[in-house]
Amino acid sequence: MQKLILPLMFILLCNVTKAQHTLTISVKDLQTKEPLSGATVLVKGSTNGAAADLSGLATLTNVSPGKQTLQTRFIGYKQRLDTLTVPFSDTLEIFLESESEEMEEVVISSTRSSRTISDIPTRVEFIAGEELDEKANMKPGDIRMILSESTGIQVQTTSATSANASIRIQGLDGRYTQILKDGFPLYSGAASGLGLLQIPPLDLKQVELIKGSASTLYGGGAIAGLVNLISKTPKEERELRFHLNGTSAKGLDINGFYGQRFGKVGTTIFASHNRNAAYDPAKIDLSAIPKFERFSFNPRIFFYPKERTSINFGVNTTFENRVGGDMHYIKKEPAEGHTYFERNKTERLSTQFTLDHSFGECDHIVLKTSVSYFNRKLNTPGYQFDGTQYSTFSEASYARHGEKLEWIGGLNLWTDQFKETKPVLNALRNYNMNTFGAFVQNTWKASKWLNLETGVRTDYVVDYGFAFLPRVSALFKIHPNLTSRLGGGMGYKAPTIFTEESERIQYRNVLGIDKNTNSLEKSYGGNWDVNYQTTFADDRLSFSVNQLFFYTYLIDPLILKQQTNQSYVFRNIDGHIDTRGSETNVKLGYSDFKLFLGYTFTDARISENGIHQDNFLTPKHRINSVLFYEADEKWKIGLEAYYFSKQKLSDGKTGKDYMIMGFMVERLWEKFSIYINFENFNDARQTRFDNIYTGSISNPVFRDIYAPLDGFVFNGGIKFSL
Repeated sequence: MQKLILPLMFILLCNVTKAQHTLTISVKDLQTKEPLSGATVLVKGSTNGAAADLSGLATLTNVSPGKQTLQTRFIGYKQRLDTLTVPFSDTLEIFLESESEEMEEVVISSTRSSRTISDIPTRVEFIAGEELDEKANMKPGDIRMILSESTGIQVQTTSATSANASIRIQGLDGRYTQILKDGFPLYSGAASGLGLLQIPPLDLKQVELIKGSASTLYGGGAIAGLVNLISKTPKEERELRFHLNGTSAKGLDINGFYGQRFGKVGTTIFASHNRNAAYDPAKIDLSAIPKFERFSFNPRIFFYPKERTSINFGVNTTFENRVGGDMHYIKKEPAEGHTYFERNKTERLSTQFTLDHSFGECDHIVLKTSVSYFNRKLNTPGYQFDGTQYSTFSEASYARHGEKLEWIGGLNLWTDQFKETKPVLNALRNYNMNTFGAFVQNTWKASKWLNLETGVRTDYVVDYGFAFLPRVSALFKIHPNLTSRLGGGMGYKAPTIFTEESERIQYRNVLGIDKNTNSLEKSYGGNWDVNYQTTFADDRLSFSVNQLFFYTYLIDPLILKQQTNQSYVFRNIDGHIDTRGSETNVKLGYSDFKLFLGYTFTDARISENGIHQDNFLTPKHRINSVLFYEADEKWKIGLEAYYFSKQKLSDGKTGKDYMIMGFMVERLWEKFSIYINFENFNDARQTRFDNIYTGSISNPVFRDIYAPLDGFVFNGGIKFSL
């Protein structure tokens, strides 16, 4: 009997084995048709699964005959279920749809490439869509809040009474950050003054950030990085939006945007009115928020004469009156000794023209030009600064886009002329600066796991000579869940008197730049990041982490020095500034909750004549944390906390560490939403734990501002579209 049973068992086992089948599945992206290496395919209801190889092929063995359901998953894509009858002899093609089609199609224009963000070797951060909209709730009158909540970026207040601010990236002063609007350098030199405070976000499609030297891409001034503000363009469907906001600090914002395309013509129109009464939460008779009134109007018109040709022309205008200082003076309540003020009147106009024409599928040429006018009148007791900047920017570029190779080359011309109405110390600080540039850039898809981007620029700055600026970046696609970027380049900055140091003293007693003694500031630096993302618990829990390391070395930096006659002069010191550090960003998602955690370590030092010291106003440690809840597109709730460590101040003292906390709730309907935001509800402000000036109230000498001055402010508003 035993001899009979064993052969029967062997025969049954062979039949079962023969009944198992093999399936070959090709997994691809629905939009790009690119293979999705690392996607997983599982026979539903079993543990039988496989991962796709570099060609996007997954092989399932030992699949039972009959109807089977395949479950296909990949990070960032919607899960898909497919039912088929086994045996199935052909290769089964499965196309996965991105969870966020908009995110996948985002093209980063700041790198001058036509590739999507997932294929760009240069490390770029961008803020768009709902994230941009949510941050605009907190401060709809300007872009400070949009930038200040990113790791590695610090919005530094440069005036205690006018609230002027600049952007610091990775511990470097604001003059080393270049601010662009649609690729045009509109906020440089004198025009950088009050720039952050005069850019409302409602007409912005996205904000792109490149940290580290980007001078090869856009010329001088991008040693620390660049911020490119990308405007909305008209679509076939009308967009008509309004945003009304009021604050407990007596502020009011009224913003409106309209955009639509009509066949071969389109237009966008943005208009805003922003105002605030003087606000003094510390009751020290000095304004933490100045009294101001601002009007902005930005119309653009678009032409599409042919399928492959587009032309657009736009005008940006801003007019503002701003006065800060003693509350008695601002309110016109005369009181003995209460006479200090800082009054700013600014007029900003700029035009932009762009022509983009394609030759076939791969080649296109772009011509662009802008003309800008900026006038600023700054008055304090016994002193007046009155200057006008005229600047132009012109560029012609040619690009050839291919699947493997992409070439971009071009020529630039910048002109920057500054004229001062009244002399200071019997010497006008007028200047004319003309810069000629040429650049070429190549992006090479070397393999499925390696993309390379190389470029070189040569600029000739009249009176200061040549600047040679090479750069290289590499994208390593180590695994579908793991990527890394490594890059570096050189930068330069032409000397002007418009820096954070001179802004703090309103350019008073500051001598002009001397082209015979001053020279270009030059730099080199690099960064390396690693990005990992995955999911757990059947894709219900998502996790991603990005770790960045950065280093920048600035040679012969331009520093403001006080002379024996109480005047100030800019000198290229015998030394350097170097900044190094790291940024860590972690994102967790579960159901309707998202948790963002960020940590920035910055070690910025100034070395002069062999003496080393920490760079002023640079916290070594900063922690960002945001918990966000979004339910059924009806509710948005956010809780955030930001910690800043101690900072060294220019008077030799050390500022205290502090934390800022905020809370926001928004209720959404189809056409409108209402929100309320409690900003800095723990009331962290410098006037609570430190003083902001020395001397008398009639002639204050202001110290460095390293913490907020306005404290707890809540605001609320309504947004609606028609």
